[in-house]
Amino acid sequence: MELLSTPRSIEINNITCDSFRISWAMDGGDLERVTHYFIDLNKKENKNSNKFKHRDVPTKLVAKAVPLPMTVRGHWFLSPRTEYSVAVQTAVKQSDGEYLVSGWSETVEFCTGDYAKEHLAQLQEKAELIAGRMLRFSVFYRNQHKEYFQHVRMHCGNMMKPSLKDNSGSHGSPTSGMLHGIFFSCNTEFNTGQPPQDSPYGRYRFQIPAQRLFSPNTNLYFADFYCMYTAYHYVVLVLAPKGSPGDHFCRERLPQLDISCNKFLTCCMEDGELVYHHAQDIILEVIYTEPVDLSVGVLGEISGHQLMSLSTADAKKDPSCKTCNISVGR
Repeated sequence: MELLSTPRSIEINNITCDSFRISWAMDGGDLERVTHYFIDLNKKENKNSNKFKHRDVPTKLVAKAVPLPMTVRGHWFLSPRTEYSVAVQTAVKQSDGEYLVSGWSETVEFCTGDYAKEHLAQLQEKAELIAGRMLRFSVFYRNQHKEYFQHVRMHCGNMMKPSLKDNSGSHGSPTSGMLHGIFFSCNTEFNTGQPPQDSPYGRYRFQIPAQRLFSPNTNLYFADFYCMYTAYHYVVLVLAPKGSPGDHFCRERLPQLDISCNKFLTCCMEDGELVYHHAQDIILEVIYTEPVDLSVGVLGEISGHQLMSLSTADAKKDPSCKTCNISVGR
């Protein structure tokens, strides 16, 4: 049987967090003969790979020949925001069950995308199932080391400035390494109604009245839902003043929440004043996208312990948790 030509001019497009479209050129005579495609897909390793996951192995895909371009989709072998290399081979299945194969094409590289809004909406729905009842609160707070606040006062004109979000949480979150903001907490202890006296981030705590960051002039967005191989689950929310650069960034990428009616964090007018509630059964990480002046809050030292085991700095999401994972790239 006449040999097959080697596939050439590979093109990759329509890339999402767990799929891509691929096409290539081959000699005209092969188009009618080819019965199968072999696709060699390899994940490019990097130093930040999740050490808890099983080592990824090369993926060899076999597909019946279809008109090109063809879509390759699969959350079990494609992860979001990850670099891959791919090569293709064509084949003709013969009467004896053996394959006549072409040579392998050149190898091309591509990077998968972030979660789209519809994927984040799925995460949001799963988070809503475990959010629990709403508790009232009155302040946002931020814990750091003493040196952090000294630096803000001496070198930043008393202004805490937004910094780039790290890669903690879901690997497909569009905020990781892209959104600038300041992390705040708002969780309270159900028996006291006050912020806990322990923190993983430092013994010094800045507290600011909730209305300074969250009001009808603020938009609220859902950004992530994850855990770190523990029973605790975290929800990441973004507070962005309407019309701000952070607001424009989030509007294009994240599901927007109704500030007065959602399962995580609310701001409602009651008897002429703003009243705030947070979900009891999840740990909220709230990103505020604008600078914050230390003079509008109070800085003090907490009496509890620094619980480093609860720190989420660059924390990797547990890809096996059925509570906080969805059926797209982890």
